[in-house]
Amino acid sequence: MRTLTPSSKARLAWDALLTPLRGLARRIADTTYWRTDGADQRKGTALGGDCRPGSVYLVGAGSGAAELLTLRAARLLGEADAVVYDRLVGDEVLALIPAHRERYYVGKASGRHSVPQAEIGELLVELASQGKSVVRLKGGDPGVFGRMGEELAALDAAGVPSEIVPGITAASAACAGMGIPLTDRAHAQQLRLVTAQLCRVDGEPDWPALARRDETLVFYMGLAKVEAICAGLRGAGLPDDWPIMLVANASLPEQRALIGTLAEMPARLAAEPLPSPCLIVVGSVVRMAAQRQRRVAGARAGTTKE
Repeated sequence: MRTLTPSSKARLAWDALLTPLRGLARRIADTTYWRTDGADQRKGTALGGDCRPGSVYLVGAGSGAAELLTLRAARLLGEADAVVYDRLVGDEVLALIPAHRERYYVGKASGRHSVPQAEIGELLVELASQGKSVVRLKGGDPGVFGRMGEELAALDAAGVPSEIVPGITAASAACAGMGIPLTDRAHAQQLRLVTAQLCRVDGEPDWPALARRDETLVFYMGLAKVEAICAGLRGAGLPDDWPIMLVANASLPEQRALIGTLAEMPARLAAEPLPSPCLIVVGSVVRMAAQRQRRVAGARAGTTKE
């Protein structure tokens, strides 16, 4: 088992490639034109549509890297009057918000809520009722363990128009960052996303249902539950040497990962702690990471010899 970090040379190469894309995202957010629909003159964008006053947009900020933000999300960030954002929104994404726009931090961290969920809904309704266009910016995809349903309910009850703008969820970003798929014909025909918040004394998951060899399991918010997850899956029948991968800060320059087995991962994590946020991937597809590294290393060695 190894600790994996992006090489400095690879990071410099990516930075050189992605710097123009960051500039493009800023231009998309800033570029507007005037459109007339009958007697109604509204401000729009080159991509079509507009950020409507009195509306709330529940936007996925992706995994933290600005270049992985959707074009629509970048545009809305440049147009909105107010942005209400979470702890897991990356600094690169926040940098796209114009300096004169209102910002409200409502982040949550492992049991410590800076703002109760009900008050977040009230804040969104209040801002929209003032005639402001509001972006509710959530890390990853707003519909994946983001409590979006509660905020939609609050907006609907108040009659506030809303729209959902999806983002790249952490599961996709983590596996892409490690160079492997989430599913594969030879490894996993199913994919299951699980919140590790269930791995508590009063909320045990159905371990036998999760202990399958034909699917990929992805646990969100589970860094403190690694030992319980490994024990639960082993107790339900998965072998001790079943692959598991932990990926912290997926898609960011400080991305780190541990690859190992259910039996050894708790001790390994204790010896080499990873920061939060951290995603847990369990399944045969994890073996593909090491296989790819061997292939790439072999190809490079062959090129060097030539």
